[in-house]
Amino acid sequence: MEDEKDKMERILYLECNSGISGDMTAGALLDLGADKDRLIRALHSLPEKGYRLRLGRKLKCGIDAYDFDVFLEEPEKHEHTHSHEHSGSSGHGQEQTHSHGHFHRNLKDIREIIDKMEEKDSVKEMAKRMFSIVANAEAKAHGIPVDEVHFHEVGAIDSIVDIVSAAVLIDDLKVDKVIVSPLAEGHGYVRCQHGVIPVPVPATANITEAYGISLRPSDNEGEMVTPTGAAIAAAYHCGEALPSEYCIRKIGIGAGNKDFKNANILRAMLIEEVKQEKRLDEEDKKDAMWVLETNIDDSTGEALGFAMEQLIEGGAADVWYVPAFMKKNRPAYVLHVLCQRAMIEEMEDIIFSTTTTIGIRRYPVERTILERKKGTVTTRYGEASVKLCFYKGSMSCYPEHESVKEICKIHPVSYQEAYCLIEEEGRRKYS
Repeated sequence: MEDEKDKMERILYLECNSGISGDMTAGALLDLGADKDRLIRALHSLPEKGYRLRLGRKLKCGIDAYDFDVFLEEPEKHEHTHSHEHSGSSGHGQEQTHSHGHFHRNLKDIREIIDKMEEKDSVKEMAKRMFSIVANAEAKAHGIPVDEVHFHEVGAIDSIVDIVSAAVLIDDLKVDKVIVSPLAEGHGYVRCQHGVIPVPVPATANITEAYGISLRPSDNEGEMVTPTGAAIAAAYHCGEALPSEYCIRKIGIGAGNKDFKNANILRAMLIEEVKQEKRLDEEDKKDAMWVLETNIDDSTGEALGFAMEQLIEGGAADVWYVPAFMKKNRPAYVLHVLCQRAMIEEMEDIIFSTTTTIGIRRYPVERTILERKKGTVTTRYGEASVKLCFYKGSMSCYPEHESVKEICKIHPVSYQEAYCLIEEEGRRKYS
């Protein structure tokens, strides 16, 4: 079983070079491999009807992308007629008029709708959180209390579907965290129910301000980041930047319906960070090590002995001194430390703190090492530890010094006799 600390973190990265919207997010997540059947079951369990999904593929600047669209069906009776815009990277990019009943909803209505969904409580809470983010942004934009906000674009059926889809699909991917790139945004103005408003629209601007979401201006005219898309980014973004090195495990691409000079797509990627420790493990398998060395002519023998002890206890693979003569014919020692690359900084800290040196050289080395394992044997004097080494089909057995020493201290036997006895038992047991 994989050790928990060695388990690779599963990261969802949303690359928003063409902004972000609810339908683009849902498309990218489905393309990434999230369970479509689970999503359909969740949406069908909502009390909201009067819409149909169109799931397909389309090319954006020659790139194959997943197309997720929600189409509203006209009801038989019209209680309200409301004109609203699906703009920017949400894709529709033109004003559409939908006549349907009970169009205006407040946050309480939305929460009640979501609570009736047959899904995990955590998914419901995340969907409600996204709507709350938008509601607070709209309340600030209009200067009214949040419970007086009546959803228009965001409260429409298609936006309920978009937000619920994002909550269900991200949960289905079982990621450890979500990283969101800066959101590319257009410029100019867009038309909504209240009139002509600037880009980014007030609700989107308020969300990015409240949650520290970075915007990146582009020369595309029009809205690229919708309030729904901004709410998804705000609800999930962990606030972290991309790892300095990572591997892409899978890519999903969601299509927007607007056409820009650049591909209007949202890329969702499952990535894993390439950690330094992992690279070093690979290096260690190739027997790549580092040697640190320094000349010391003004430390006492006691200090040098202490430095060696600290380096070995700190994890050095080996430590040794070589006698030398330095300038002015001073007798000195060259300290050598063999260690893994990950240990360099720690080893240097020990050297600088325990000796008088003011500089350390280092260089990589390769080594050939034998396959090794530890063992125990039973002799007439008791148990002893041995080191077993293997090379081209042959085995060597080396008694551990501490075991030999303990036998000699307890029994009237010479060091060499005890050593040979342990070696003989080791060969007999492990050959």
